[in-house]
Order: sequence, then C-alpha cells, then structure tokens
Amino acid sequence: MAEDYTIGKVWPKDAAMLAKVDALLAQEGIERDANLDYTCAIFDDDLNVVATGSFFGNTLRCLAVDSAHQGEGLMNKLVNHLIEEERGLGNLHLFVYTKVAAAKFFHDMGFHEIARVDGTLVFLENRPDGFDRYLRDLAATRRPGVAGAIVMNANPFTLGHRYLVETAARACDVLHLFVLSEDASLVPFVVRRRLVQEGVADLPNVVLHDSGPYIISSATFPSYFLKDTAAVNEGHARLDIAVFARIAQALGITKRFVGEEPTSRVTSLYNRVMLEELPKAGVACEVVPRLTSADGAAVSASAVRQALRDGDFERVRELVPASTYDYFTSVEAAPVLERMRAADNVIHY
Repeated sequence: MAEDYTIGKVWPKDAAMLAKVDALLAQEGIERDANLDYTCAIFDDDLNVVATGSFFGNTLRCLAVDSAHQGEGLMNKLVNHLIEEERGLGNLHLFVYTKVAAAKFFHDMGFHEIARVDGTLVFLENRPDGFDRYLRDLAATRRPGVAGAIVMNANPFTLGHRYLVETAARACDVLHLFVLSEDASLVPFVVRRRLVQEGVADLPNVVLHDSGPYIISSATFPSYFLKDTAAVNEGHARLDIAVFARIAQALGITKRFVGEEPTSRVTSLYNRVMLEELPKAGVACEVVPRLTSADGAAVSASAVRQALRDGDFERVRELVPASTYDYFTSVEAAPVLERMRAADNVIHY
C-alpha cells in the first residue's frame, strides 16, 4: 500500500535518479517534459522508483505509476504530495492535463473538467467554478452585433499587430482582443498588455481581455505524452480550440481573426488546425495577410526583438506604433532590454 513507500524530491542534478524517473515514464509511454519546476518520486525499500510526478508553474504533469504497482494508492499519494508542494509556493489554483483514461481519477481527486480532445487529453482545474466564473465575467462584456476575436501575445505590440486589429475591427461590430497572460515572454505581461491597450486606444469597438489561465500558451502545454513536436502543437491547438469554443459561446463570437504566419512553423501549424476546427464550433476563421515593411519583409515581433537586441532603434521605429517606441526608448524599459540582450535567441520559430 501507499504508506509502505517513501516519497521525496528528485534533484535536477541527480542524473542517476532522473534516469530511473525517465525509465519509468518511458515504460508508461510518457516523456519527461523539458519545462519542470519540481519532480518527486515514490521509492520502494530498494530505492526503485515506483511512481513519479512533477509540476511546472501551477500545472501538474509527468505523472506515472509503475504498472506493477497500480491499485496501491500511489497516484493518490503522488498528487497529494504535489498539491502540498504547490500550496507551499502559494499556488492554490491548480491545473492538470491528462490522458482521457485518467480523467476519472482526477475527478475523484477534486479536479473539474474544462475541456477535452477526445481520444487524446483532458484539461482540468481544482476549482469547481473557476472556468464558469471566467465565462460569466466575459459574458458581462458582451455587446450586440457581430462579434469577432483575436488572441495575441504581442511580445511586443507591433504595427503588424495594429494592422491585424484594425482589419478585424472593421469587419465586425465588436472585437474581443485577448492578450496572453502567462509571463513566459521576454516582454512581461504587464508591459505587453499596456502596449496593446495604448496601441488600440483609438478603436472604440475593441474590448481588451486578459487570457487568464484558460487560453493556453505553448509554454504550459504538456508535451510529455505526445510523440513529437508536430503532434504536441496540434494537440495544443485542438485543446485551445475546445476551450475557445466555450469562450466564443459566452461572448457570441462568430469570427476569429489570425495573422498570416510565413515564418513560424509552430504558429503556421496552429493556424491550420484553427481553420479546420473553428468552423465546427460555429466560428469562422479568417487569416489576415501579414503587413510588410518598406523593404518587403513581414512586420513581426521577432524582428522587433532582434532590432531591440541589436540596439537598432531606427529599425524599431519602422516596425512599431509610437506608444511602443516611446516605451522602449524610456528608462523604464531598461530591465526588459537587458533580458533581450542576455537571451540566447529572440527569434520565434
């Protein structure tokens, strides 16, 4: 039984123990995620790893119990341990992505389903009314007329983003603009949101929203149980669309606008899946051609970050609205610019 085993942290530099963790994950058809803040293992008396689990941010992941020890209460012990560790970090609102077959276990552990991709994965949270409350708050901003939507990271907000918003705003009565809230970008969320807000302030039919934890970013997607990068990104897109379909229903959204993606393989695949799946949810998907600069190059946030890293502020001026340029030439931007200069790569693929 679970009480006959010990549970403890697996340290990132403990190669021998990580090898045991990886072997168990592989045995159960799971690959250890590259993005993890904490990993633990349950050991038998001979220090064999019989179960393991991890978390990244407030998302539980990489959970596995040796098939020879299933039915002994180990998954329950594992999840309770991870919840306690998360609580110690102040993370009370928790999420888990799991295979469809494991969803009932997490329901029994007090998690509540947000969305699923049949045959692949289920997305759950530990609050019974978390997503429903988010939808109610969104519904309070609903306006009459044709409603459209854009989801953007805006890392940072560029003239390309502005062009996309202007184009979409002309095509509908109200445009719901979601800015991804997760702080996984070189430009912090609080800055990204401010620059978007300033950059669209003159467009009266644009309603700005934080994505919260429900419009999912690739940094939090559990790639560990999907076999390759293409499958990971496609699974992520399909889950995001399942979540977005409920958001669209709450706001009466019938159109989603996305920018053409000539350079990023990830976003290009994501757009393709949206074009396939959104119409099934009653939402038309329109791809807006990318704005190009005077030299014919696509205006992109990657190009802006590269110019900022290089200190080429004349190039920055060509690619961003005045509000974005003013921020990056202010003293306030110094820490963000330092992060860009220290980054190994600022180009998004």
